[in-house]
Amino acid sequence: MYDVEKIRADFPILSREVNGKPLVYLDNGASAQKPQVVIDAITNAYSHEYSNVHRGLHTLSNIATEKYEAVRGTIARFLGVADEEQIILNSGTTEGINMVAYGWAMPRMEAGDEIVLSVMEHHANIVPWHFLRERQGVQLKWVDTEADGSLDTQKVIDAIGPKTKLVAVTHLSNVLGTKVDVKAICDAAREKGVPVLVDGSQAAVHMPVNLDEIGCDFYAITGHKLYGPSGSGAIFVKKERLAEMRPFMGGGDMIREVSKDEVTYADPPMKFEAGTPGIVQTIGLGVALDYMMGLGMENIAAHEDRIRDYAVERLAGLNWLQVQGRAPDKGAIFSFTLDGAAHAHDISTILDKKGVAVRAGHHCAGPLMDHLGLTATCRASFGLYNTESEVDTLIEALELAHELFS
Repeated sequence: MYDVEKIRADFPILSREVNGKPLVYLDNGASAQKPQVVIDAITNAYSHEYSNVHRGLHTLSNIATEKYEAVRGTIARFLGVADEEQIILNSGTTEGINMVAYGWAMPRMEAGDEIVLSVMEHHANIVPWHFLRERQGVQLKWVDTEADGSLDTQKVIDAIGPKTKLVAVTHLSNVLGTKVDVKAICDAAREKGVPVLVDGSQAAVHMPVNLDEIGCDFYAITGHKLYGPSGSGAIFVKKERLAEMRPFMGGGDMIREVSKDEVTYADPPMKFEAGTPGIVQTIGLGVALDYMMGLGMENIAAHEDRIRDYAVERLAGLNWLQVQGRAPDKGAIFSFTLDGAAHAHDISTILDKKGVAVRAGHHCAGPLMDHLGLTATCRASFGLYNTESEVDTLIEALELAHELFS
């Protein structure tokens, strides 16, 4: 049984008030709250077990190294990866995608080569490719969403041409909630000899992921959305791609030997993990993933589907509210505007007065905003601890905003 009230008790921040109202936290798409077990793990690591990793033979260093390295296996289990050496630990999706851009794509691409993207990508999966466009003349080839916000996978596949060197696509849109059939894209791209990078920042939070089945070449996740600490994350890289990648950053821990005349690199994944890492953040991420797997990703997905369906029903009754993205089986993410002149920031401010936390802005998705003909939306994004009663509170706050701005 999925006991959401028991789960909510695991998150201390959910018991606080904001502006004299119980907190209704619906900004999970930006960053999720942390359960007490993660907070305790971080406190314990700093209070009793902190040391640098991989560098010492003393007790504290051994403990920190063992706990830190164990997270690599935890992430592999979470993502359905058989070989944990394909997991590179880092600070999150942004670092992971930049690592691929600089370490894999840059040495392989020249002027006229193409990267296929969907228009609903997050800036983390856009800007690194613009670097290649600016510096090497790489062409970005965009695939638009459909009228309902869905992404036609066949259009992505058809966009792969003889000059395509990479497909970079989200698994779940952070604005529209659209789920993408990345397996179909990966299968087709593999037949054409084109690697696929998947931004899993949102999808890995909301549904089971099995990368051995999906078959992508790269898959990035970020810890702060996974109920873990900020500054933590990982990227999965297929072994054959690891062999093709040059180091992204140089420094300690990613080398075997260094002399005045040469450097010998460590084997992957250590080859791509230069310097002192986010030790405690990564340990906290491992605890967060264990927490999620303890609840069961299927159970989390089913709970969020129920919340989504209830929210769809309630929001449909507000004929002055424009919801962006109505793709079938979308995630529990709702971006919306109000009829009239009310700006998303003003709406968000009114909702905050009622204790409801939502995001307002372009959501780091400029090309999608341009495609939709908007400058900003409000976004309510639900997580494993949200409830139907919180949907009701959101509706009440939206009705107040409409009354004030109509």
